[in-house]
Amino acid sequence: MQIKISTRHGSISDATREKIGEKVERLNRLFERLTSIEVTIDMERRELPVVDLKVSAEHKHDFAATAQMEDIMASIDQVIHKLEQQLRKYKEKVVDRHRGSPSRESGSPSRESGSPSRESGSAAEESSEVASDSEPAS
Repeated sequence: MQIKISTRHGSISDATREKIGEKVERLNRLFERLTSIEVTIDMERRELPVVDLKVSAEHKHDFAATAQMEDIMASIDQVIHKLEQQLRKYKEKVVDRHRGSPSRESGSPSRESGSPSRESGSAAEESSEVASDSEPAS
């Protein structure tokens, strides 16, 4: 997994870069299929820096979040929290789909609705057979 930390209109210390890298690396524990993480810190307004976080995952479009607070690290924490929520929601959605697939095969509503029509068709065939059997008996 690649982690890219960049700044606009200013710079941050190496220690801050390391802390940010450690924090965003935790996202990989939440969702294993992350391919890259990009953190962009816009310091155009130094009193309110804007932090953008973009995460790319396999088989999925990018996840993105933005936060703007007085402190860079507080912004990082907030943007990570937002992304964690997005990743959890996506992961639950994927897991629910996979859990739901075996039950769909064993007895989905579409199959159940299809089977009564078959039964009614076979019942109609049986009644016609009975009628044909009764005709020669007359």
